[in-house]
Amino acid sequence: MTIISLKNINLHFPIYGANTRSLKKRIIHVTTGGMIEYDRNEVITVHALKNINLDIQEGDRVGLIGANGAGKSTLLRVLAGIYEPTSGDLDIKGKVSALLDVMLGLDQDSSGYENMTIRGILHGLKFHEIAQKKEEIAKFTELEDYLAMPIRTYSTGMQLRLAFAIATAVNPEIFVLDEVVGTGDAHFMHKAKERIDRLISNSKAVILASHDNHTIEMMCNKVIVMHAGEILYFGETKEGLEFYQNREL
Repeated sequence: MTIISLKNINLHFPIYGANTRSLKKRIIHVTTGGMIEYDRNEVITVHALKNINLDIQEGDRVGLIGANGAGKSTLLRVLAGIYEPTSGDLDIKGKVSALLDVMLGLDQDSSGYENMTIRGILHGLKFHEIAQKKEEIAKFTELEDYLAMPIRTYSTGMQLRLAFAIATAVNPEIFVLDEVVGTGDAHFMHKAKERIDRLISNSKAVILASHDNHTIEMMCNKVIVMHAGEILYFGETKEGLEFYQNREL
């Protein structure tokens, strides 16, 4: 059964106000080659995704590989509903849970418990669902009394623990993640890995972007190779990794 279908997906980011020669040069310098375009009014546009066609089946574990700037994170954000395609058809059957920027949406002046509600809403949970999960999230963080305090009093590691615990409290049908998150000491990292492994096992489909080919090889049955916003390869993992390494993208 096809659970994710993308047909001729394109995504453009217009950059307004970039009409000076020096700024144009700077944008071209920092952007992956082949992605800069100009419309009739000479507005600079970044063509972030180009004619993406993709069918992912239920049970697939798909690795997403490519150099920095290849479009991996952008594609994940389209799948997560963060970006809306400029053109094309996107059909997703199932609830998507995304583990991308886990710190996104944390309110520094709110308590840990209050942030559970804020982040839970961002993840699409209803208030009663968040209330049911708060005790489990609190236990997983091991932050105890700190959860009643503003998170600006937390260390970076403590904030990561809280953000990770909230982000992974949802049981997804489709799990989208950008690299494996480092969340603190060895004890907590072990717990985090176990939770990610469980989410991957229980999901109908998984799309994982990673620079670690060993992780892709161990976890994924298929691979997408991206370059400059385009898919160059989609197929079996072994052949995909060989394709990527031989092209030296």
